[in-house]
Amino acid sequence: MKKQIHLNGFIQHSPSPHSTGLWKHEKDQGTSHNRLSYWIETAQTLERGLFDAMFIADVLGTYSVYENSHDAAVRGAVQLPAHDPLIPISAMAAVTKHLGFAPTISTTYAQPYSLARQLSTLDHLTDGRIAWNVVTSYLESEAVNLGLAGRLPKELRYDRADEFLQVVYKLWEHSWESDAVVYDKEKDTFAEPNKVHSINHEGEFFSVPGPHLVEPSPQRTPVLFQAGSSPKGRDFAAKHAEAVFTKNHSLDGLKLYTSDIRKRAEDQGRNPAELLIFPMILPIIGSTEEEAYAKYDELTNHVSYEGTASLLSGHTGIDFSQFDPDQYIEDIETDAMQGNLDMYGKDPNKQWTLREAIKNHGLGNGTVKFIGTPEQIADEIERWAEEGDADGFNIAQTYSPGTFTEFVDHVVPELQKRGIYRTEYEGSTLRENMFGRGRKHLDDTHPAKKLTPVHS
Repeated sequence: MKKQIHLNGFIQHSPSPHSTGLWKHEKDQGTSHNRLSYWIETAQTLERGLFDAMFIADVLGTYSVYENSHDAAVRGAVQLPAHDPLIPISAMAAVTKHLGFAPTISTTYAQPYSLARQLSTLDHLTDGRIAWNVVTSYLESEAVNLGLAGRLPKELRYDRADEFLQVVYKLWEHSWESDAVVYDKEKDTFAEPNKVHSINHEGEFFSVPGPHLVEPSPQRTPVLFQAGSSPKGRDFAAKHAEAVFTKNHSLDGLKLYTSDIRKRAEDQGRNPAELLIFPMILPIIGSTEEEAYAKYDELTNHVSYEGTASLLSGHTGIDFSQFDPDQYIEDIETDAMQGNLDMYGKDPNKQWTLREAIKNHGLGNGTVKFIGTPEQIADEIERWAEEGDADGFNIAQTYSPGTFTEFVDHVVPELQKRGIYRTEYEGSTLRENMFGRGRKHLDDTHPAKKLTPVHS
């Protein structure tokens, strides 16, 4: 059997979050992101395309590194406004049966006890279709608006995230025994108290006695996504993630990344095959190759240069307003999103000027573009899956949700014709659709399964 490809739809609760300025395009509906009808249409489109999940990015602050101001972000709708990613999920779940939902929530600013309750509740309401994109947050404005003096150093953010996950694992996996809920009317007992345990967590960052407020949900622990790029981030992803989200300019870059992350997972005592790797791609589809490239040029004309400069400055933590547009981007370390800087500072195939980087970053946050006919795009998807060891792809958008609609209508049938993409969903939960029928819960090699909390 040929390798089976998985797909997620990449979106954010914002007008044109990943293709800066595309809210102006005549086909874009991003300004309706504050309406349930937008989310319902998008979810139903992704489910029609048999996608695993809707991957919902998020930030908790403004892009205000550029010129030390949020003005460019306001003017260009650069992930601003940014509405809450959790709120639309229940409505979308009500009109779908299989599609999963992967909201982004930061371990730097959330609290594990309340987050565990939120995601367990959604896992119940969706019948086991919830994931969590675990992030540590990179914007200085997030830290300041949430009561800190400044952004925590990267090492400290990941140390806090590691303990955060220990806490939620104890709550999700070890607080309630699987047979705790008995619904015994004669004994007036909803659940057996001796099977509901406090976790008594005491650590450097958190003190959480427990017990968990929610009985075991269909998946217990939601599917865990992560997008580590720095060495510390990659180690964190290799330890905790079930699915890793990455951005690459080239197939060679993807090969290096997949090889490295699987080796790190093996070093953590995990089965590397239990870590699904999802590079992001931006499809630009035409009935002919010429038409597709003409479409690409037309879409590029809608990109906001200043807005994209603001976005790239926020992603990297570097104020690019102080740079000459024709200056080359250098290989440096950042406490923000290392991967977005490495795309331009460590590209083995090209030296990027700031002007070139901004033009590229304006569509799909700088991710690779697959431009061509449905057959040509399917060719590239198949090649990146086979040669690059990708398990699937996060599909980015230019105009929303039209990019998803075009991909589902034209590329998905081509993938199915080649026998590399499902024709029906495999299971009832998100984890089953990603890993196979019967796989509702975390793999036994996952560190969450190895914790031994102090029960009481």
